[in-house]
Order: sequence, then C-alpha cells, then structure tokens
Amino acid sequence: MTDSYRTVPDRGEARFEVRGSEFIGHVAPAATVEAAEAFVDAVGEEYADATHNVPAYRVRSDPFREYASDDGEPSGSAGDPALNVLQQREVENVVAVVTRYYGGTNLGVGGLASAYSRAVKEGVDDAGVVEEVPHERFTVTVAYDDSGSVRSLLESAGVEFEADYEAEVVFEVRVPTADGSALRDRIRSATSGRAVIERE
Repeated sequence: MTDSYRTVPDRGEARFEVRGSEFIGHVAPAATVEAAEAFVDAVGEEYADATHNVPAYRVRSDPFREYASDDGEPSGSAGDPALNVLQQREVENVVAVVTRYYGGTNLGVGGLASAYSRAVKEGVDDAGVVEEVPHERFTVTVAYDDSGSVRSLLESAGVEFEADYEAEVVFEVRVPTADGSALRDRIRSATSGRAVIERE
C-alpha cells in the first residue's frame, strides 16, 4: 500500500441533542487496529455512565480492517451508519466512537441512524481531512563522530526525526515508505556502514 489516502490529522468532536438524547461524536486518527481499539476503550471508560458508546473504524492493515458495533442499539441503527460515513468520506486509519445519553424518547431506527451518522460526520469535519502517504519508522544508532553527518542528511531529506544523545546518538526517523530504503542506503554510505539501522 504505497498510494496516498485520506485520513484525519487530529482528534475531532461533535455534540448535539436530538429529542432529549445527547450525542457526542469522537473521531481520531489510528494507524493500527490496536490503536483504534485502545481509543474505543478509552472513550468507553471516560463515558462509562453513557447509555451507549458506538464504535466504528477503518484501518489500513494487512488485510484492511473495518469494524462497527451497535453497542446495544437496535441492529443496524448505529454502528453501520457510523461506519458508512467513514466509507463515504473515504477516510482510512480513522476511528470514531459516538456516545449517547438516552433522553427518554425513543428515536426509532431511522432517527438513530440519522443521529449516529451526523455525529461521525460532524466529528470528521471538526478534525479535518488530509491527504497522507504511508510512512514507516526506523532508528539509526551512531557514535558522536557520525551524528553530525546523519543529522544534516536527515534535515536535507526533510523527514521527521527525533535525536536522543546519550552514550551513543539514536535518531528516530519517520519517512514516507516509498523513500525509506533509499534514505537508509544514504545513511549507510555517509557513515561507511557504521550506523546501526533498525526498522520498527
């Protein structure tokens, strides 16, 4: 999967009421199924007193994963409408949870579907949608003597990195997958093979 894809860069939130029921849409980026599940669990804990916390996510793993649950709402009234919004907006590596506090009036399947999809739609709008290319991470460990040339190489390549200066220097690098192999070759060449490179 080297092609670009649409996702959300940050968390987003939406709140509104429908006939007494309060709906809160939570949307966040999630690069792995584990990250998506962790977000679902975190919202569930934070809003443990809610009537429902309905999750949906789409994650670019191998194989591609889509998931939704009605979390006790009538079948097809909550999870599928939430997931459907993510599909229609063509966003990936995104997780959504819609929290509902029941207000005493039944909304019916149509009313629920409308409210759950609106919560995800407005949550995605709040987060914003960006075009992203797949990234990979690796670490480069070098002696101090080589750290200057590695740092300047990473800066000239315009990639994201963090440097940790201890007994040795460890660079944590985030690079578009398509450029990763060539960048590692350049680092090996610049350090005459002394750099220890580990893929994450």
